[in-house]
Amino acid sequence: MTLAASMLLMGGVAMAQSNNWKSFSYVEAQGGLQLTSTNAPMDKLFTPTAALSFGHYFTPVVGARLHVNAWQSKSGFKDLDLYYKWKYITPDLDLMLNLSNIFGKNQDRLLNVILLGGVGLNYAWDNDELKGLGLSPKLVPLAWDDNRLSHNLRAGLRLETNQSKPLGLSLEVNANSLDDRFNSKTNDMDDWQFTAMIGLSYRFGYKAAKCCGKCEKTVTKPVTPVTHEVEETVWEEVPVKKMVKEKRPVEKVEPVKLHKEVFYAICISDNENPSKVQQEVAKFMKENPQAKVYIVGYADKGTGNAKVNKMYAMKRANTFKKDLVEKHGCNADNIITDSKGDTVQPFPNDNDKNRCVIIDAEGQHKVTTYEEYEVEKTVMEKVEKKVKRIVTE
Repeated sequence: MTLAASMLLMGGVAMAQSNNWKSFSYVEAQGGLQLTSTNAPMDKLFTPTAALSFGHYFTPVVGARLHVNAWQSKSGFKDLDLYYKWKYITPDLDLMLNLSNIFGKNQDRLLNVILLGGVGLNYAWDNDELKGLGLSPKLVPLAWDDNRLSHNLRAGLRLETNQSKPLGLSLEVNANSLDDRFNSKTNDMDDWQFTAMIGLSYRFGYKAAKCCGKCEKTVTKPVTPVTHEVEETVWEEVPVKKMVKEKRPVEKVEPVKLHKEVFYAICISDNENPSKVQQEVAKFMKENPQAKVYIVGYADKGTGNAKVNKMYAMKRANTFKKDLVEKHGCNADNIITDSKGDTVQPFPNDNDKNRCVIIDAEGQHKVTTYEEYEVEKTVMEKVEKKVKRIVTE
């Protein structure tokens, strides 16, 4: 009674401080886990739980609810490694104290912290699992007790989202003290049940809070309307001819060149696999179909003789052309081959590098640029105008 009186007193103070607050009712469904403490590992005792409640906030601080919690509980014997389940239902009448509204003035906050406490009754049944364990009635004398109706004392804490919204979410943790017969084991002490639940609520039935009586009443006197003429500035869009800048595309043709080198081992003129250089030359020819491609073969002066080197150099150039045509689909008419043998050494300081094919080509590609120029156009511009109108005050 003392707690209830304190909560109502603090609620009255909060109401006096916030005359704009509106009372409301809500219905909420919750689900989560419960744990009934006993001499057994905690991880073996968790079971699902659910709740349904109907509540009402009378003031910014004080509310009450009818809360029905039910489903399943579990207990056991650690030494025997035996565990059993049963069903229960707990209706409670809870008082709720909004701590956030006691210590803060912002009624539109994101979260509210609610302290709650209540009393109720608990009924447990369906205890067949415990009876089926074959334990001595002396060990669990309450297992055969049909009257498992007991008291329930509750204290808890919950977080609620903004109470000015119709839909709300909550997180609630409760500790419940029940009679020794709740879990059918006896130790001459109350059983403790702990619950943690997440809830979804719908708030409805808003009504304005009653005035605290301190509001000053004012009498509104009729006011005679006064009319007079005022001049105002307005802006009007009109068509205006003016020179504006525009951009136009200009195409230019620019030259593009290709230069590639392919090196061979002694007495080798074939390209066993399509090389990266062949792919690059083929791509260039497809992008520049009018371009002429020159392929010149070379041989090193340090090995062979002039006749043999001339033959190898020509064979390397022709083989490279053949691969471009047959493997890459290039136009043979645009490919010109030649052989320098060992008469020309493009790499005089490195004999082995002169066993090579050098590819050169020139093409053209178009480049689009944009140039600015002026043109006369009709555009809409805002023009300032003065207008007069009659105003009633």
